[in-house]
Amino acid sequence: MSIGTKNIIVEKAKTSKIGQIDFDNLAFGSVFTDHMLICDYKNGSWGIPKILPYQPITLEPSAKIFHYGQSIFEGMKAYKDNNNDIFLFRPLENHKRFNISAKRLCIPEIPEEYFMDGLRTLLQLDEAFIPKKEGSSLYVRPFMFASGKGFHASPADEYKFIIACAPSGSYFSGKVKVLIEETYSRSANGGVGYAKAGGNYAGQFYPTQLAVAKGYNQVIWTDDTNHEYIEEAGAMNIFVRIKDTLITGPTSDRILDGITRKSILDIAKDQGISTEVRKITVSEVVDAAKNGELMEMFGAGTAAVISPISAFGFRGTDYELPELKHSYGAKLKKIITDIQYNKSEDKFGWRYKVTT
Repeated sequence: MSIGTKNIIVEKAKTSKIGQIDFDNLAFGSVFTDHMLICDYKNGSWGIPKILPYQPITLEPSAKIFHYGQSIFEGMKAYKDNNNDIFLFRPLENHKRFNISAKRLCIPEIPEEYFMDGLRTLLQLDEAFIPKKEGSSLYVRPFMFASGKGFHASPADEYKFIIACAPSGSYFSGKVKVLIEETYSRSANGGVGYAKAGGNYAGQFYPTQLAVAKGYNQVIWTDDTNHEYIEEAGAMNIFVRIKDTLITGPTSDRILDGITRKSILDIAKDQGISTEVRKITVSEVVDAAKNGELMEMFGAGTAAVISPISAFGFRGTDYELPELKHSYGAKLKKIITDIQYNKSEDKFGWRYKVTT
């Protein structure tokens, strides 16, 4: 299945949008680079990837993505250091998880060469769009969906794999206030919670808007059975620090195996921070907040890296978290971002240099 970069068809944009972008005031994921990669799956095999000018996609009204939701995606970032070298952070983990999601949604897996060679070629072509400002990066969105047509409730016979990119600033600004959710569930045992399926996120929007209407920024998801265990924070994995121990729940078929999550655990252990991977009960967190042992809570994911939680609500009561001068969250975020921006040693081998 090897294609090689030289076999990717490239059609360059006639004009560039880069002069229209204010790199000092970038929103997250709202402006896009000049090009995108697209590759079609037809007749049981993948075609040759093409890099084209960023443009709309034409689909039949009967395309199965609209009816049965076969859609997956990944979130990645590209970084540029002071020498204008381009780096990715653990991209092979994204490819691995992408195919895990594909398998669960009955979508054909994408070969590593298509994913990585296409990504490298696209980033090299649009390298001028990668911001160098502190906290900014090029957000990279690989996604795949059913383009085959028909109303029959079955997997499609055709699919599109696309990579689109957006120069972006910070995902969140400041800390967030969250509500522990006890009515709605993000995922269920035997479901697709561990996959990055589009429908997982669509199902989160309504409960989140209900929380926003109550004055919160996000929700903390609990298990689908008794709403007894804390599982995720919005679209991120969640970490809880009780006293000096950093705790996160185990991955399962309900919880996404986050790449940032795995990185945090490895860095924390390397830094001598006590960590536990186990189920976390809501009552444990509430009790720790009441007796002053709850030191930190934060979400972890590609977009925000680490998003501190300033307070959480549970059954009509809000619990404020202390302001720490030397938080685990801030320390871990700096270590991760320093690796990502090539500002420090990468003893873990996570930084992936894109040849320029």
